[in-house]
Amino acid sequence: MFTGIVTDLGEIVSLEKTGDLRARIRSGYDMSTVEIGASIAHAGVCLTVIATGADWYDVQISGETVSKTNIGAWELGKHINLERALKVGDELGGHIVSGHVDGVAEIIAMKDEGESIRFSFRAPDMLAKYIAPKGSVALDGCSLTVNEVDGCTFGINIIPHTKSVTTFGTARVGDMVNLEIDTLARYVARLTEWKA
Repeated sequence: MFTGIVTDLGEIVSLEKTGDLRARIRSGYDMSTVEIGASIAHAGVCLTVIATGADWYDVQISGETVSKTNIGAWELGKHINLERALKVGDELGGHIVSGHVDGVAEIIAMKDEGESIRFSFRAPDMLAKYIAPKGSVALDGCSLTVNEVDGCTFGINIIPHTKSVTTFGTARVGDMVNLEIDTLARYVARLTEWKA
């Protein structure tokens, strides 16, 4: 489990396609504390560490995960949001995030709003019903609050701090971001469907 609070910007330094995709991530994490088998969220996708080095670690990514996320667009030198798994006693600063991405959303507009940037996203039709104003979503692993919803589009403000410590500082219109809907919204919708 994660909180959607990004703790490092990793850099993709190697991509190797075998049966699966193997990626090497350079990170500022103290690698002496990263164990083989550890779970780390990569742009919101929970992946397992399979090897470590002085300032890097490797993960193995299945074809299924690549097909359901924006990992297919990863390239050497790309930076990605990282978050280590939640430990008992850690501060829950965002919301409960599983690291199981539901789909991808497209950035369709960006507009300066004071010192913040208002992002507009288009969600897949099947996920839009789970997104509510003032609710939470995880986008590329960041816990964010939804401002407004209009059909399949929704808006979020990115404040300067979030811009400076996540990949939203370099995001562009047309980028695809990993979307994980709020777990509570998923269960409420399922209960409503079941009773109907």
